This record gives sequence, C-alpha cells and structure tokens, in this order.
Amino acid sequence: MKKLVSLLVVALLSFLPYAFACTTFFINKNGQLVFGRNYDWITSAGMVCTNLKGLAKTSANNKPGEKSISWISKYGSISFNQYGKEFPTGGMNETGLVVELMWADGSKYPKPDNRPALGVLQWIQFLLDNYNSVEEVISSDSRIRISPDNPPLHYLVADASDNVATIEFLDGKMVVHKGNELPFPVLTNSSYDQSVKTANESNVLSGNPSMNFQDNSLVRFTKACSMVNSFQVKNINKPVIDFAFEILDTVSQKEFTKWSIVYDLKNKIVYFKTANYPEVKSVSFRAFDFQCPAVSKVLNMNQPMKGDVNAEFKTFNEELNRAVLDKAIKESKSQVPLTEKDEDGFILYAESIHCKVDN
Repeated sequence: MKKLVSLLVVALLSFLPYAFACTTFFINKNGQLVFGRNYDWITSAGMVCTNLKGLAKTSANNKPGEKSISWISKYGSISFNQYGKEFPTGGMNETGLVVELMWADGSKYPKPDNRPALGVLQWIQFLLDNYNSVEEVISSDSRIRISPDNPPLHYLVADASDNVATIEFLDGKMVVHKGNELPFPVLTNSSYDQSVKTANESNVLSGNPSMNFQDNSLVRFTKACSMVNSFQVKNINKPVIDFAFEILDTVSQKEFTKWSIVYDLKNKIVYFKTANYPEVKSVSFRAFDFQCPAVSKVLNMNQPMKGDVNAEFKTFNEELNRAVLDKAIKESKSQVPLTEKDEDGFILYAESIHCKVDN
C-alpha cells in the first residue's frame, strides 16, 4: 500500500504544470509575524486537518533502492489537504513553524543515496511533525531527502522566532536563501535568484516598481515584494492580517486562485478563505487537543462559514476524507487521471496512522 500511495502522489503531481503556481510571503510588523499564501489550481475542494503528536508513521515512499523512514510525530499541526490526509500542500505546527510549497520548473532533487526518501507532500508533514525552527528544517537535509522522480517544487518556510527561508532543489542539492541572502521574504514560481534580480531591476523598493515584463510569476513576486516592503517601512494604518489578505487579493490569479491563507505565527491562529466562500474564517490552535490519544479533527473548507470556525470541526473519518478527495479528483479529472483504486490507496494510508502504543 505504501508503494501504491507513493506512485499515486507522483502521478498526481506530474500532470500539474500550473498546479502550484502560487504566491507566498512573510511579514514582520513590530513583532507581528504573518505568513500569507495563495493556492492556485482548478478545484477548490479541500479540508483543514489537525494532526496529532505521538502518531507512529512510516514513509509512503518505498521504491526499489529507496530507504523508508519511520518516526513518532513530535508536534501537533494544522494542515491544508486536497488529496487526502497526511499529504498536505502546507500548514503550521504548534510551535509556529510554517511550510508551504510552490511549483518551480528547473528543480532537481538529489540522486538516491544512503538517506531515506519522501515524496514532496509527505515531506511537508514530516517537517511539521518533527521540527520547530527554520534551522532544523534546513539541517534535516542530512537526514532525509525528496525522491528524485517527484514534480519540481520549492518552498517558503518560517518560524515564530522571525526566521524565514526559501528552500530550492537545484542540480541535486538543497539551496537555501535566508538572512542577508533573503532581501525579500517572498516566493512565487521562478527561482529566487531570478526573482530578486528582476525585483531589483524594477526598483521594487520605490513603492512604484516598473514591471515591463510579461512573466506572471515575476510580476506577482515584484508586486508582493513592493507591498510587503511598504507595509513594513510605512505607517499604513491597517491590521496586519487584513493587509496580508490585501496582498493576496492583489496577486490573485482570478479564477485559478482557490484558497487564500494567512498564518499568525505568534498567536497560533490560521485564517483562510476559498473562491466559493470568500468570507474569512479563523482557526485557533488553542481550541484543539493535539496529544495522543486525542482524535484528529477535520473541516471541509467549502461551506458557508465566517469568523471563528473552531466548533465546526468534526472527528476525522473516512467518509469526510473520501468526500473531499472524491470531489478534488472529479473536478480535476481533465488534468489528473486518478481512479477509484487510486483514491482507495490515499484513504487506506491515512487510516494506517495510529497513536504510538508504549510497551
């Protein structure tokens, strides 16, 4: 089953040339730490999941020549999932670590070596399960790697200590930009070096950048950089969460932007809206028990709600997981050729995860 799920994830993402043509950014405004993200795709189906600490897990990647890895989740998290629990597109854990992905043509993962391998989506859950800082995420490269036959992605990560970094995989190596090498805490779909070069040439710090180019990714990067910089250096009288959503609206790809998410890293609150239900919803970590043997909770993102939706979460179950997964598969069938058997594989993997039993 683990081998089947691994192959399904690769097959799924390999058909999505624009699946993760998304925008992410990080803001520090007087100690308020906020991470924004637009998720762009052809289906809005999705769920918000709570993930417990104390769960025993094993990598779904089990190809010939690839080592598997097992772990006990150390931190609870809240994730956004479209194609099944345990395979998130992004999320935040209880320490304030945020991990989000974007499509990035040109990415090249390491060749097989003595490290165990994970798929691109389970890699995110592994990081949320095990680490509390950007530095720990970066250092994990010595412990695990992403399998080479995965689709090309790169990541923006941030933590509650005001650390932020881009993580790319170029020529088979992890490439990181952080600190002084990260002039703009923004990432879209071009390489970070190319994006920064274009932003500087556009005079992005002027507040009115010149964007005489057609590349959609670079336009979004430059717009987001300009707005983030303006908010951080000017006296803009607007709450940081509201301004983060304003940035996401500005760089929205209209009918392709399906989710907009804003993470409050200090207060451990997640805000989101969907294309079908644009009212902003909020989810607080304080509302949930993340310690085994508690139960995981789940929320269908697409229903008429607004404001605090903590009470709307239900106990995680196969029926809801399958309903969201089935909708996502049907709405994206023109690009993603998944069958009922494939769907069953995702469902069965989620049900194989249980709390560790002490001997």
